[in-house]
Amino acid sequence: DSSQLLNLFDFEKLAVGRMTHMAYEYVASGAADEFTVRWNRQVLDAIKLNPTVLTDVSQIDTSTSLLGLDLPYPILIAPTAYHKIMHPEGEHATARGAGSAKAVYVVSSFTTTPLEEIAKVATQPLWFQIYVRDDRDFTKALIQQAEALGFRALCITVDTPVAGVRNRQDKALFGLPDGVNTPHMYGGLAEKKPFTWKDIDWIKSFTKMPVLLKGILNSDDAEKAVAAGMDGIIVSNHGGRNLDTVPATIEALPRISEKVNKRIPILMDGGIRRGTDVLKAIALGANAVLVGKPICFGLACGGAEGVTKVLEILKNELELAMALTGRATIASIDPSVIWK
Repeated sequence: DSSQLLNLFDFEKLAVGRMTHMAYEYVASGAADEFTVRWNRQVLDAIKLNPTVLTDVSQIDTSTSLLGLDLPYPILIAPTAYHKIMHPEGEHATARGAGSAKAVYVVSSFTTTPLEEIAKVATQPLWFQIYVRDDRDFTKALIQQAEALGFRALCITVDTPVAGVRNRQDKALFGLPDGVNTPHMYGGLAEKKPFTWKDIDWIKSFTKMPVLLKGILNSDDAEKAVAAGMDGIIVSNHGGRNLDTVPATIEALPRISEKVNKRIPILMDGGIRRGTDVLKAIALGANAVLVGKPICFGLACGGAEGVTKVLEILKNELELAMALTGRATIASIDPSVIWK
């Protein structure tokens, strides 16, 4: 019953019964012993807030601008693979849900729906996430196809030269069911050609889209990204799915934010489940956050409407968190809202 879906954890509980065991395990699991998956949540939970009272919070404004886009609120849909294993309408439904929620949807390279079909139903800006493969001609053609379809930014995943140790996914015997395929990605992630900063320069040389690097945890890499002329970075540990025992993204964020010092936008994903989590990420230096797993669970529970509801719940919780900490605008959320 959808009236019982009051928060993002409720969606996950309901999704367990709505998805195949294989699909649920694919979405929910992380790498190895899943320490990082747990830390993403635990570190967010352990951060305490320092509210200010009696400030005028009668009008809460969550709007913000990011890479030339005016966003009604600083929450984007993170790129996640294989939406058709979660719901028969797959990415088609995700794009419609994003449209109703007025959110940017970052489409995965491992989409099970062709980019042109997603672009046809999208009413809000789309971004594209890419894995750079051995075949550079293929990579260039794919980026240019996304550009021609009107995608507004390119997120290059940089934390996956190889896939991590995915024991839980392997135990669930993960594989795409008959009739589900990835039109823009062939084979797995077998990287043989090195993929380095030189290749980032190469991509920057031909794309007109803003370029963000997704998967930065090390502040030295953040500095290199600025030096390489990147338009933004996404602080991410791949939802704890690649290298286990790396820190929670919220733990990595402050030192990266200090190093970048507002020269380029910083986004963060990993473990965002509550409005207070969004507030904490912004307070510690993020311009916006992305949510992945909850979108997948929303999709499984209710297709496009489920995706919309997940985003609306999170936006509403952010508004309440802002009102209750005495912050009426996104710009007013600073480190002073964190209890030291």
